[in-house]
Amino acid sequence: MLTYPEIDPVAFAIGPLKVHWYGLMYLAGFVAAWWLALRRSTKPWSPVIKSEVEDLILYCAMGVVIGGRLGYMFFYNFPQLLEDPVSLIRLWEGGMSFHGGLIGVMLATALYARKIGTTFPALIDFVAPLVPIGLGLGRLGNFIGQELWGRETDAPWGMVFPRDPDLLIRHPSQLYQALLEGLVLFAVLWWFSSKPRPRLAVGGMFVMFYGVFRFLVEFVREPDGHIGFDLFGWMTRGQLLSLPMIIAGMALLVWSYRTQPLPQGRGNQGKGKKAGSSRVKGGA
Repeated sequence: MLTYPEIDPVAFAIGPLKVHWYGLMYLAGFVAAWWLALRRSTKPWSPVIKSEVEDLILYCAMGVVIGGRLGYMFFYNFPQLLEDPVSLIRLWEGGMSFHGGLIGVMLATALYARKIGTTFPALIDFVAPLVPIGLGLGRLGNFIGQELWGRETDAPWGMVFPRDPDLLIRHPSQLYQALLEGLVLFAVLWWFSSKPRPRLAVGGMFVMFYGVFRFLVEFVREPDGHIGFDLFGWMTRGQLLSLPMIIAGMALLVWSYRTQPLPQGRGNQGKGKKAGSSRVKGGA
């Protein structure tokens, strides 16, 4: 058994204001996405130029927070939402859903694509490789905050979380997710998107691999106590939400390679009339 490295969930405090590691992980994830987007924006097939990156990250950050909170309340805590609608805005009580955040980012991406005159498929393929680092950091935040831990295990790397009322030896499933959803998914997507691919192929890869990784980890992750198992006595809510992602990702990949062209070059790195150059719309 490994010893849980007790880390104070509060990184620092300024008077009554407490800054938690979980919030800092979100911030670090957005900073990482911004830096990666700046690098990728210099590619000739990028649908985004450098001057548009900051607004893109802002749009996506809003999609993550708003969609993540709405998704959690609708997918995991709908009875509380009906009983106490104001609980929706009490973010400090915790509760964010990846699947809700994904929907939020997709909507934000669609809005920003329209604003800058590109297409949703082109922009979603640009955004997808930026996401995994933030996912991995968020799971590290879950680990520090001692939440979303795993099921009981006799594996030598199991550990006891001090906040666990049962003090069981559990899988550190947050670390499994940080590795798969963060590092591995990033490596796969960054490599795959390092050269032009048919439109929505990168997005399809993201959706499929995240769904597979999440579905597998759910076998060792403790189900939400107020939900338990949804189907067949073993399928969790996370697996139920991830299964459509696997199917949709595979379908997107097949459709993309059969019907979609490779992205076109955008031309100069100018911004429309201000830079005195034309901007090719719809680049991937």
